[in-house]
Amino acid sequence: MGGAGLPVWVEGGYRREPRNVATNFGGRQMAISHKISGNAMQMVVCQVDDGQTLYAEAGKFLWKTVNVGIETKISSPNNQGGAGGGSGGLLGMAVNVGKRMLAGESIAFQYFTPHGGAGLISLAGTLPGEMRAIELDGTRGWFAEKDAFVAAESTVNFDIAFSGMKAGFKGGEGFVLEKFTGVGTLFVAGAGNFIELNPAKYGGKIQVHTGCLVAFEDTVRYGVERIGALNAQTIMSGILGGNGFNLATLEGDGTVILQSMTIESLAHAIVKNSHAGHEEKATNPLGGLFGGRD
Repeated sequence: MGGAGLPVWVEGGYRREPRNVATNFGGRQMAISHKISGNAMQMVVCQVDDGQTLYAEAGKFLWKTVNVGIETKISSPNNQGGAGGGSGGLLGMAVNVGKRMLAGESIAFQYFTPHGGAGLISLAGTLPGEMRAIELDGTRGWFAEKDAFVAAESTVNFDIAFSGMKAGFKGGEGFVLEKFTGVGTLFVAGAGNFIELNPAKYGGKIQVHTGCLVAFEDTVRYGVERIGALNAQTIMSGILGGNGFNLATLEGDGTVILQSMTIESLAHAIVKNSHAGHEEKATNPLGGLFGGRD
């Protein structure tokens, strides 16, 4: 973690740390200072300097200092030039908004810029789980599952990538992915605990539950394949195994981030236990006193 002349929260004191990548303007660019805290539901506090802007998915903001201004725009950082009215820019913005609508994401971003000195901004994901800061150095991009994005520096480009109709219809989660390129800090969030893997260390290819994927480097190839030949055992596994008939495949040499809990499993557990609670209260008037529930 680092910041442009700004302290980073470190146990026992502060430190300053540059991002070790070359910029188009010469020298080295500084990473955004940040601290990720919490356990079951992590949040991040970012310290943003004058001249830096952080943009976030709508609904991820928690709190900020008063010197940080907020703007809501439908354009992504790599499409800002179109806001002035050029026909090409407006067309590009419309395409960008259309992609986000197709992905089921908010059509607007919130932009946070400090004035008169450094400011603090706090953000979080929407599910109980972890957050991760990813540093893009301009040599590799990242793909993320459509609900994983929390925030990024304005120097990080946002786009929607399509994994292909075949993979999308099979995998459900993977038809629409978010793509991030450029140089800067990117924050993603997921459900449960994060698991980092490199397929190259496991024979070059891994298979994962389609709902467990959070993000992966663009050096890794994504696909979806059936769990086996279509027979009685495959049908049994697909219906009763909880994984469906398909698994996501990740091939190549690069970092893959998985989540230990899927949105579907969390929703299923909530619905199951909410029904159980109503049934128990109906049959046990003493509630959790002897039944073990509140």
